[in-house]
Amino acid sequence: MSQHRFELPPVAPSASDWDWRMHARCRSMDTELFFPCEGEGQGARIRRERAAKNVCEPCSVRTECRNHALITGEQFGVWGGTTEKDRRHLRPPRRGRYRS
Repeated sequence: MSQHRFELPPVAPSASDWDWRMHARCRSMDTELFFPCEGEGQGARIRRERAAKNVCEPCSVRTECRNHALITGEQFGVWGGTTEKDRRHLRPPRRGRYRS
């Protein structure tokens, strides 16, 4: 019995897939607010993440940003008002591989 492997070729995002970034509220801000730095303590991390989420809250492209992070599996930073921990809870559970 032969096994069939189905793979989709990687698809490069089109320019329109990235248009939302042009409207992001954080576009001209320092990225340090959105990403952890080395040696950051828990209290500092919580304060930084809270401040980043406050920037994201009124952003007009918050949903697109969050969806980007979920689809691409962003492991670090605040995206669309979500932290790494938030996104782990939003992602669907991984399924085992299909075996024939």
